[in-house]
Amino acid sequence: MGDEVREDIDDADVEQTADEAEATVEADLVALAAERDDFRELAQRVQADFENYRKRMLREQTDKMERANEGLVEQLLSVLDSFELALSNIPNGDGDADEKVRKGVELVYAELLGVLEKSGLERIDAFGKPFDPHEHEAVAQEDGDGEPVVCDILRSGYRLKGRVLRPATVRVTRAGA
Repeated sequence: MGDEVREDIDDADVEQTADEAEATVEADLVALAAERDDFRELAQRVQADFENYRKRMLREQTDKMERANEGLVEQLLSVLDSFELALSNIPNGDGDADEKVRKGVELVYAELLGVLEKSGLERIDAFGKPFDPHEHEAVAQEDGDGEPVVCDILRSGYRLKGRVLRPATVRVTRAGA
């Protein structure tokens, strides 16, 4: 019985079966290559998404730290104001004790200001400058013609890393044209 089956299969049938198998293998290879390319593309997208996420999280953490520092620096501005007030009320040259107190207050004030400046704090230079409502808060105005100009600083203003933390409280005058 086995011999009869073998006789029925001729060379053409074997060749056709081999061609079909080869075509199937080639189709499978093409499908696998396409699937591989899809997975590679997916992996690249996931990697890019993760990199963008990592950068965004780093930026957000940095922003949170800066906002936290900003709150601390803002609270310390009143300490700077107190030092400035103390320095303006210590008598000049009325004895050795007054001079020692002045020097001590100046040293501590300078040290505090230096630390805050390293953190990005800068004083707003307002005196003699044109009035800028973004950087100055006018509480008094002298009459005159022309553009308003800062003529007196009542309380110093500060920027932290380029952003106005507290505007300078000023008195303005209108300069003559």
